[in-house]
Amino acid sequence: MTIRIFSTAAVLAAGISFAQAQQLAPSPTLDAVKARGNLECGVHLGLPGFSFANDKGEWSGIDVDYCKALAAAIFGDATKVKYTPTSVQQRWPILQSGQVDVLSRNSTITFSRNATLGLNFQGINFYEGQTFLVRKSANVKEAAGLDGASVCVAAGSTEEKNAADWFRERNLKVTITNFQKNDDAIAAYDAGRCDAYTAGVGALAGQRIKLKAPDEHVILTQPISNDPQGPVTRWGDERWQLIVRWVLNGTIAAEALGVTSKNVDEMKANSKSSEVRRLLGAEGGFGKMMGLNDDWMYNAIKQVGNYGESYERTVGMGSPLKLERGQNQLWIKGGLLFTPPFQ
Repeated sequence: MTIRIFSTAAVLAAGISFAQAQQLAPSPTLDAVKARGNLECGVHLGLPGFSFANDKGEWSGIDVDYCKALAAAIFGDATKVKYTPTSVQQRWPILQSGQVDVLSRNSTITFSRNATLGLNFQGINFYEGQTFLVRKSANVKEAAGLDGASVCVAAGSTEEKNAADWFRERNLKVTITNFQKNDDAIAAYDAGRCDAYTAGVGALAGQRIKLKAPDEHVILTQPISNDPQGPVTRWGDERWQLIVRWVLNGTIAAEALGVTSKNVDEMKANSKSSEVRRLLGAEGGFGKMMGLNDDWMYNAIKQVGNYGESYERTVGMGSPLKLERGQNQLWIKGGLLFTPPFQ
């Protein structure tokens, strides 16, 4: 038996580009999305700042912005998205069954989910940390002060297990009451059925503004967990996973490289940065490597903006949530948010 090994140099010497030699793997998901004419995106039932529909049925939020960016990269049109609201219990079966193409729904990346549900997480778009919403009148300053209290939480969520583990490991006793939906849990808390409601700090900020008297409640600053979140795909279809992952990377890279929705045209035409030019499709042919047009990220940034623009208007200082960037700041500014290079 003869084994032949072809190096990249040998392939190039034969007059064949490496991209051509590595024939595009077919993507059943991408083919279905294009044939359908829209992206099917699974989102939260309704969480302000992340995925929330107004009275006109118009969706907004940081997770929704990701769906829009993905649609813009595929179609050149950020509006070609259909949103499917999902509960904590529904989100995985809906993605697994193929009812949605991608899940963009403040869902925590965990080992067991990745290993047992047939799902892959395609990066981090929000670094979350779980804590508690309590009444100011209770004068609770930290989680340990909830010893003997009752806590409302969504059933089947990472928050339910985190809270049970955290209090048990410290020999503190709480009564955890779970509900099928986050909205049911926060409503029960608002009605006085629980002393506290637990979720990620971003989710708590979104739920807090739904309360009858938001100013009478406070979010504890002490986190009890680290809960990174990001878009989710099914196992298999590596080409689709590549697209989902690098659209997210592209929005983060755009902010780091100073590319915004307002200057993207000027940057594409005049930037001397090779990475900026590759990101925006002026050189490199990166889009074609994935089966997209080379202006894939240009369209996403032009129509939706970079990560920082999205953060500020959805959950940041330009939004009702007023969340500081914190861990969600870029790595070059002291945060945890980073992307591999566009090279």
